[in-house]
Amino acid sequence: MSIVVGVAAIASMSAVASDALMEKAKNAGLRAIPENKTELYKLIDNPKNPISDEKVELGKKLYFEPRLSKSGLISCNTCHNLATGGVDGVDVATGHKWRGNPHHLNSPTVYNAVFMEKQFWDGRSPDLEDQAQGPIQATPEMAATKEHVEKVVNSMPAYVKAFKHAYNDPKFKPSFKDVADVIAVFERTLVTPSRFDEFLNGCDKALTKKEKEGLKIFIDKGCASCHNGVGLGGSMQPFPAVGKYKYANVGDFKGDKNGMVKTPTLRNILETRPYFHNGAVWDIKEAIKIMGETQLGVKITDKEAEKIEAFFGALTGKKPYVRYPMLPASTDKTPKPDLN
Repeated sequence: MSIVVGVAAIASMSAVASDALMEKAKNAGLRAIPENKTELYKLIDNPKNPISDEKVELGKKLYFEPRLSKSGLISCNTCHNLATGGVDGVDVATGHKWRGNPHHLNSPTVYNAVFMEKQFWDGRSPDLEDQAQGPIQATPEMAATKEHVEKVVNSMPAYVKAFKHAYNDPKFKPSFKDVADVIAVFERTLVTPSRFDEFLNGCDKALTKKEKEGLKIFIDKGCASCHNGVGLGGSMQPFPAVGKYKYANVGDFKGDKNGMVKTPTLRNILETRPYFHNGAVWDIKEAIKIMGETQLGVKITDKEAEKIEAFFGALTGKKPYVRYPMLPASTDKTPKPDLN
């Protein structure tokens, strides 16, 4: 066999192996973020709160608006920082009066949250619109009332005008729900397509050899039984399932009434340390091995964890460009900050 023929044969075998791995991934329930905008919007849009450019822009401003909080210091972006993977990078979410979450809960990423079946670690919200109302009112977070939020927004003519324009209603007066709804619309656009999506869509060269090996191990070990779909997570699962979680004593969170916990997305996972609901683990390889023990009842070796970590690198996606907005000035009707 000539060198040329040999190289061609090897390339052909590699292509066949990649095709088989693509099919294996799809059979395991892994799905790509649609490349086509129309198809993407079928997944991320909410018919009851349809996406529009005007709502997205207004929602972005309110996402960064600290005056919605009681103290005037905390915005959605404080805990879900778009510059740092959509998280705050600390083990416990920190809010009003610089207090940590009383249950020692970690802030999940806002990127790709639209693909999650439920919102919050206990899955108590069905969608982003409902979820957006929670942190604003929660005492350990933004600690505001609905009335405070409405007064803030309606005190600034620029916001009132933007709402009238977004809803095409000259008499529109924004309510608390309207504020949450436009924030949710903005959040629905925060999706991050990655090299893994390119691979699922047929591009063999999108993943390295090591990343492909990691993907195969990820599927063979059973990780994809929970981390699947477009979001590679988002369903409610028992935690721990078959083994003890070694950091269960950090905080008192036990899941919902049935002990179910929302499976976090693996997209951008290498940018969203620390891990687990209580932020107890900072090393991704340790997190991978813990998941094998607690959820699958299998041992994942250091070498296997290293390859799975390599695969996770292919899940780091391209973030949508978000230009920090200039917010309207306060007026004499804007509620004063309250640090108490």
